[in-house]
Amino acid sequence: MSSARYVRATRGAAVFNDIVAWLTRTGLSVWGSRLLAVRGRKTGEWRTVPVNLLTFEGERFLVAPRGHTQWVRNLRVAGGGELRVGRRVEDFTATEITDDDKPAVLREYLRRWKFEVGVFFDGVDASATDEELRAMAPGYPVFRLV
Repeated sequence: MSSARYVRATRGAAVFNDIVAWLTRTGLSVWGSRLLAVRGRKTGEWRTVPVNLLTFEGERFLVAPRGHTQWVRNLRVAGGGELRVGRRVEDFTATEITDDDKPAVLREYLRRWKFEVGVFFDGVDASATDEELRAMAPGYPVFRLV
């Protein structure tokens, strides 16, 4: 898979994301959802998108199932942002992890949210081998949050 992999949201997915964003903005986290707020790399304006915050082995991660999206590109430049649920706002810094470190995180992400994001993983699920997950890792950015 290309490291430039990007899956544009369908109309249905955009509507779903709008609903999840609205619920999260009102304070209701849906299956661990947060509103990721990150400054735009060109405008400097805050941009928000709903994300699934994964807690795994005592650390927190953001996984980009659609690939190298705008929020991924912005986060790489900004180095951090905010996670929001209702009025709660948490600042964070982010470090992108290497492809070799992704298999366990991707497996846990799929175990937890395959019903929601499985369509972006081309039939791969939590039972995939480390080799299968490592082979697809370049197309799925993962950030460790501090």
